Amino acid sequence: MATLPIYRWRFAPDGYATYRQLRALGLRPGGQNVAAQVERPRRRREPLIAYLYRIDHAKPVRPMTPARWAALAKANTARRTCPRCQLDVGYCIPPSHGICGRCIAVDEESAA
Repeated sequence: MATLPIYRWRFAPDGYATYRQLRALGLRPGGQNVAAQVERPRRRREPLIAYLYRIDHAKPVRPMTPARWAALAKANTARRTCPRCQLDVGYCIPPSHGICGRCIAVDEESAA
């Protein structure tokens, strides 16, 4: 089994990029394996590791289709809709509460 080359933070050679850097360039890994990794030192903890991909093997990002846009809109609407009052509250409901602020306030008033 071959090991990946490991570079120190900010010392990776040109031609490599992290996933986020590829996305900023309008690219995606395109099925290629991880080519190398970068370690960022941290105090008293294990180092952070970022995987690097070769830019010359990356492929362009696939364009959003109308069906994908529709699915994304539907998912975001579901995240904004309160399951109790069925209203679109205009913000993503946090999973820690599970209901909108208005329903939480009603619960607090009825408990008092």
